[in-house]
Amino acid sequence: MLEPEHGPVTQEEVEHSHVRCWVCVLSCLLLACLYVGSLYIWRSSLPRDHPSVIKRRSASVLLVSALSPAVVKAWMHWADIRVNAFVLELMGVRLEGLVPAAILPLILTLAFYLGPLVHSAMDNPKGFSGELQSLLDVQAWRWCVRDAVWLRNQLVAPVTEELVFRGAMLPMLVPCTGPTAAIFIAPLFFGVATGLHKDSMSIILMVSGTQFLYTTLFGAFTAFIFMRTGHVVGPVVCHAFCNSQGLPDLTSALQHPQKSAILLSYLLGLLLFLVLLFPLTDPFLYGPIPVCSLSAPA
Repeated sequence: MLEPEHGPVTQEEVEHSHVRCWVCVLSCLLLACLYVGSLYIWRSSLPRDHPSVIKRRSASVLLVSALSPAVVKAWMHWADIRVNAFVLELMGVRLEGLVPAAILPLILTLAFYLGPLVHSAMDNPKGFSGELQSLLDVQAWRWCVRDAVWLRNQLVAPVTEELVFRGAMLPMLVPCTGPTAAIFIAPLFFGVATGLHKDSMSIILMVSGTQFLYTTLFGAFTAFIFMRTGHVVGPVVCHAFCNSQGLPDLTSALQHPQKSAILLSYLLGLLLFLVLLFPLTDPFLYGPIPVCSLSAPA
């Protein structure tokens, strides 16, 4: 059977495509502004790590995250997007493939952090067994879940930021830019918003370059995970782990008495990360990916 021929693209279709892209960009900007703006509606002279400040800001971003599906739904209506999937499924909230989506991206992130993990174990008097003992310390976990800073860094921030900046924005970007470009464009909104989290303009000017670069690279990684798995849980888990570890401290590694072993672990971790990047995120492991159905046909 012969394939039907597609006629030439009309001017009306071109204009509709441009309008759709503008709606997409404006919707992403709206979400970014809502997220960041919600952090500053509370006027306070208290530091950002004060429990009362954390509670108010957490409530704000949780509210924005709860509203993000409505923004995506409104965008689908304005942009005339029709797809056979629920909004939450497009945003990566689904059951199929949930277990591998929560575990395999974390293994990939652990591989990247092999150097810092080995470094930490070498500095622990009890070595790797001491690190494992700390990880399994029930009392330490009880203390963590009662600490407002820990809850913000390990739970509220990863869940809300990934749901808004990955789960909501990527489905809106894909029809306009395609999956690959969306992976690199979405973190730009995330990088700007995260840079604005700083409370002082002088701090923004000093760290904005480094912070923007880091958040853009990290955002591209979690966007890649989202697009390959169709789940938001993987980006959330990776985000929480990276928040717990911070940036790899290469300066300290170079000054360590056992720097050769540590640098070797850094190199091995990077190689493992590159080797495992595509196998551990193979879409076959996660079932049909709803967000990919938004891609415009070639």
